[in-house]
Amino acid sequence: MMTNKPLTVILHGLHQNRLITLPLARTLQKDGFDTVRYGYASLGDPIARHSERLHQWLLTHHNPKRPLNLVGHSLGGLIIRHFIHTYPQWQIHRCVSLGTPHQGSVCANYIKQWCSPLVGHAYVGALDGTCPPLPNGIEMGVIAGDKPMGVGVAFLTYHNFRYKHSSLTVTGGHDGTVYLSESVLENATDYLVMPVTHSQFLIDKTVAWQVGQFLKFGRFAR
Repeated sequence: MMTNKPLTVILHGLHQNRLITLPLARTLQKDGFDTVRYGYASLGDPIARHSERLHQWLLTHHNPKRPLNLVGHSLGGLIIRHFIHTYPQWQIHRCVSLGTPHQGSVCANYIKQWCSPLVGHAYVGALDGTCPPLPNGIEMGVIAGDKPMGVGVAFLTYHNFRYKHSSLTVTGGHDGTVYLSESVLENATDYLVMPVTHSQFLIDKTVAWQVGQFLKFGRFAR
């Protein structure tokens, strides 16, 4: 039986797999959403390949007449942008990005310089800040974190020390990996900062509730 209720597809981030999105999916399901946890090889392929594989997966498993919600953590949010830009034929209802470096990632830049295998093919076209823009008319909510804990803190601290007297210094809060300034998306529908680290987005129930609020109403609760 065909339904016009959106299917919510959840994408994980770098160095992760679909298992990590299970807590978010379960919370959204309790809130009435139909969810699918989509997995991809975050290091092994460039962003264009991730978009193509998502497109092919949907062609096989999804009725194009049924709208889609897309929720992406970190790199997953960039894949959403690239996918919508590249495959505009899909009926997109609403999208949410969680801790996504829409402006590029200082952490990823240092990892690329010092140990490039740890960022793999996720840098060029994505974490370097050159992901295609979100098309106009797409409702996307952006949630950023400002709890400064995590493995990325060392990179962020080093960056600001190195450029403390330069315009390259990045000020403001961060989630331990992504600066708030990196999370800004110019044509986002709504933007919300929450007290979470980069790794907490997918397990925090308040974040999940806010995701549900945006998917239902096109805005975050305040």
